[in-house]
Amino acid sequence: MTVSVKFCGAAGTVTGSCFLLSHPGGQVLLDCGMFQGPKSLRELNYGAFPFDPRRIDCVLLTHAHIDHSGLLPKLCRDGFARKIFATAETRALLRWMLPDSGAIQEMEVQRLNRRNARRGRASVEPIYTRAQAEASLRQIRPVRRDVWIDVTPGVRARYVDAGHILGAASIELAVKSGDPKRPIVHLLFSGDVGPQGKAFSRGPQGASDFDYLVVEATYGDRDRQRVSEAGRRAALRREVLAARKAGGNLLIPAFAVERTQELLHDLVALMAEGALPRIPVFLDSPLASRATTVFEKYRHRLGMPRRADSPFRATNVHFVETVEQSKALGRLSAGAIIIAGSGMCEAGRIRYHLEDNLWRPEATVLFVGYQAPGTIGALLKQGVSSVRIHGQEVAVRARIRDLDVYSGHADRRELLAWIASRLPVRRGIFITHGEGPALASLKDSIVETGYDRSRVIIPQLDQTFELSPPGGARPVRSAEGSRLKPQAEALVAGKDWHNDYAALVLDLQHRLQGSADEGSRKKLLGRLRRAIG
Repeated sequence: MTVSVKFCGAAGTVTGSCFLLSHPGGQVLLDCGMFQGPKSLRELNYGAFPFDPRRIDCVLLTHAHIDHSGLLPKLCRDGFARKIFATAETRALLRWMLPDSGAIQEMEVQRLNRRNARRGRASVEPIYTRAQAEASLRQIRPVRRDVWIDVTPGVRARYVDAGHILGAASIELAVKSGDPKRPIVHLLFSGDVGPQGKAFSRGPQGASDFDYLVVEATYGDRDRQRVSEAGRRAALRREVLAARKAGGNLLIPAFAVERTQELLHDLVALMAEGALPRIPVFLDSPLASRATTVFEKYRHRLGMPRRADSPFRATNVHFVETVEQSKALGRLSAGAIIIAGSGMCEAGRIRYHLEDNLWRPEATVLFVGYQAPGTIGALLKQGVSSVRIHGQEVAVRARIRDLDVYSGHADRRELLAWIASRLPVRRGIFITHGEGPALASLKDSIVETGYDRSRVIIPQLDQTFELSPPGGARPVRSAEGSRLKPQAEALVAGKDWHNDYAALVLDLQHRLQGSADEGSRKKLLGRLRRAIG
């Protein structure tokens, strides 16, 4: 048996990070993330893994984000009973994140099953439960950075800072190949690479001289303007003041980990120095509140004194816990900043605040993070006139704004610099964790630096490559193929049929309401019935 890697996620898409490394001594899994975005892609979370969890020797986890960690409880439920290696900060964050994910899935399935019962349909099961998520936490073992460890016979690993979020790491691997001519295969899995100058980070670290790189490409097709801390805060200040002038509430959909803490840090600092008035700020995310306590515990990792006052709290910053407290915010029509999850508006309390505010022209929705294609966040950024939330149409009259200064991902220029610092890479570079244009653009940019095009590879979902051949990576034919059907594969970076269905329902509703009389409405419905009959 030779060394090979199977791309079980984050291949042709940004989410679902999961790579199966096979070697003569066994199998190692790097990340086990949840797919997010269009419904056709999210359905993969419910199906079987493209490998046997019982045969995995260990899991190496790059960081806590759900698109990298979110299927760990399912993996353990399905038979994986060994160690999950992660940094101490990642383990601390997962203590809250994975049970929260299980609770959300249980809640959503309960709501769906009530609808299914009324429709006479079969009930469904959650991907995993809160209890299963809590059980999986017992398998996580903390690792130190910059120290080589034996994770399983034949495989050594070293964690180095990735500069992405608290606890995030790139993972270096030395794998025994069983080939006396090339006894060791050296690999580096980037995880998510953070940008230079990011808050709470000293930037990505790491060694050089590898056989293979597996590098993310979330923003591989764009170069952002470099922004200092002062510039970032000035940009946020302008958006807050403009929203205040418009007269309504300011909603900020934000990811619970890192993005929320960065926002709180900057808002508290701006208000403390008088650059902003002490506007009431409501953090309406129990998960983000708990994650904030982890950031406070590990503040020394963020470049802050261990015993300093919390930089995330102030008398006008309110941590909303209960459902009743969250519902009470619906009575606020102006003057508040509401930070709530989820960051892509696909779940969580932000959807209720959107229902209360989207139709108000004086309200503002400020996006500060990546919006996967097909999500409500992406649709709002595209300028749709209405969206469906909880099965109801909501008109979009609020100001929709986007602030791209809080990204946790390196842009094309920074990714190229990161790759250049890892050279020489003798045998191949795999580009993952990106949509089609970003993947293609980063590949072209790498080739322009002089790297051999034939050794820059964009893998497809569930594709396997043998890494031992002297000529570089070689694709392995598989009878199984991809879990995505060809038509769904083409849609992972855009709207799928579920988005089209929601748009059709809204269009039909508008046409019926705009019809002159009962007769014209019946004619329209008749034509529709004949078309689908």
